[in-house]
Amino acid sequence: MPELLAERALVGHEIASRVRIEIDGRGDIVGVARDAAEAGGEPVRGLVLPGMPNLHGHAFQRAMAGLAERLEPGEASFWTWRDVMYRFLARLTPDDVRAIAAQVQVEMLEAGYTSLGEFHYLHHAPGGRPYDEPAAMSAAILDARRTSGIGLTLLPVLYTSGGFGGAPPAEGQRRFLHDLDGFGRLLAWTADATRDDPDLAFGIAPHSLRAVTDDELVQAVALLDALDPAAPVHIHVAEQAREVRDCLAWCGRRPVEHLLDVAEVGPRWCLIHATHMDEEETVRLARSAAVAGLCPTTEANLGDGLFNLPEFLSAGGRFGIGSDSHVGVSPIEELRWLEYGQRLGALRRLVAADERQPHTGARLWRAALEGGAQALGRPVGRIAPGARADLVVIDDDLPALAAARGEAVLDALVFSGNQNPVRRVMVGGRWRVADGRHAAREVVGEAYQRVVRRLV
Repeated sequence: MPELLAERALVGHEIASRVRIEIDGRGDIVGVARDAAEAGGEPVRGLVLPGMPNLHGHAFQRAMAGLAERLEPGEASFWTWRDVMYRFLARLTPDDVRAIAAQVQVEMLEAGYTSLGEFHYLHHAPGGRPYDEPAAMSAAILDARRTSGIGLTLLPVLYTSGGFGGAPPAEGQRRFLHDLDGFGRLLAWTADATRDDPDLAFGIAPHSLRAVTDDELVQAVALLDALDPAAPVHIHVAEQAREVRDCLAWCGRRPVEHLLDVAEVGPRWCLIHATHMDEEETVRLARSAAVAGLCPTTEANLGDGLFNLPEFLSAGGRFGIGSDSHVGVSPIEELRWLEYGQRLGALRRLVAADERQPHTGARLWRAALEGGAQALGRPVGRIAPGARADLVVIDDDLPALAAARGEAVLDALVFSGNQNPVRRVMVGGRWRVADGRHAAREVVGEAYQRVVRRLV
């Protein structure tokens, strides 16, 4: 049975010393002991943290990061960015998506993410025609994961409409569309393809209230329940102010309010963004025990706005982080942006901290571990028996971390310096990153370069 002997490790809420971590052949942690004897086990120098879950990403968007930053005539908004994105994806093939997904997954691992929720909506060939193998794009994501070794929750997206109330889809959305029968077949394929691998899981992602009707939302969850009633449900909601106005005009309710009224939202749900909530929605979402999926670098890039974090945390809300469009691929950057955005809005410091949890970085880090694990429906985000052996080794000899002790190490990790401190990464008991580099970095990078040079 493999054993690691960590100099220091985050166990629960404590930075413990001389931590022995026992891992079985399946890649699960079966034993954790603090103040362990020095003899035996592979010594691990540095600070060992649970791997960070990345609860939300669209793999193909990694290849267009930075390509929508030129001002064109007219308004520069989320909606004009979306038009650029639709034009970009029009040429992508399954082979392209495989190469792009492998690249971003390798980048995630090197940054300390060990698991990912792939919110996957690019399903069909250009024009909306299904591929001869209807799950070809989903298979490309899974192929990329076999190369990278990242843990993955694959979330096929149901997309039927172009706006609230079942409005007709736009031309750029045709590659996303399914009817419920076709989506049910894709979901069954996904369940089968992820079965019997402890580093894989599945769920569903009704894209948004703009993209599915209320009845379709309920029916999609019923399809999932027939396969696994505990599997996660993710949905975009209330990302943009215009989305709130459009929802009010359609049904007289705000998006989060409407979702909470029409669906049985609970702990298996993850509401991506939920940027624009009033006080009542904030409290209701927190009390539902669902996870708010926050993607601060993307939300900043798209001009979405600021999540109502202090009130949400005060009401007991749970959150995790995602890299979404992958303009940034670092958990440190996401958490730093999350807190700094709040400080700029509130005109004060240490917004996420409170009297019970005074260390801002530590509170954010632990909350993102717990919320991310819940949203992905997998036993990750902690160093404890029963959890996957998803571990990140931090070089705490770096100047930015050298003076910090205890929970202050996590404060310094989030808020000090720009040097990547990740040195080793393990997923499911297997080392994937050594000396800061993924074993497949060069091969994956060359394939990615060939794709983007052709596309751009």
